[in-house]
Amino acid sequence: MLTRRLSGALLALAALAGCSNEPSTPAAAATGDRTAKLHAAAECLRQHGIHNFADPVLGANGQVFTDTRSLQRAADNTRQAAMTACRDALGAASWNPEQLPPAPAALVAAGVKSAQCLRAHGLPNVKDPTASSPYTPGHGFGLRADELPPGVDKRSPILRQALTACRSILDAETAASNLKQLAGK
Repeated sequence: MLTRRLSGALLALAALAGCSNEPSTPAAAATGDRTAKLHAAAECLRQHGIHNFADPVLGANGQVFTDTRSLQRAADNTRQAAMTACRDALGAASWNPEQLPPAPAALVAAGVKSAQCLRAHGLPNVKDPTASSPYTPGHGFGLRADELPPGVDKRSPILRQALTACRSILDAETAASNLKQLAGK
């Protein structure tokens, strides 16, 4: 009797295991389809003058992360022409590459640590970032001009000392802002 139960249990487990080996789920297929559409849209932008535009990555909740610097650096007429030429591809991907989703919690936490360190090392006006703070993938939140004391610029000793003292913490923020980390991969 015990052997029959074990045999039955093993057959049931084998049947369940067989069911879990399906090649793909509808969600996985949809993610793959969206990834392909995002790649096609990014390729279109590259073909229309935004040459170094990186492929975007999908976050766990469907948010799209990309490095927007190549768009920001492009001349206005080039950016607008590329966005117009790629309108259909961007629409198919349900994506506006000029907009980033809110900063994920891990990036915000790393940014808060950076801000605390910078304040402790002579930059008292540096504010803690929030999910709605602007950030640059691969570079973190950065410093805004209004966060620097009067007369301090990128060549000022006080800024250089703060950046040197906080280097490892700033590097951790930068790492938290890379595309794979933003996407949770």
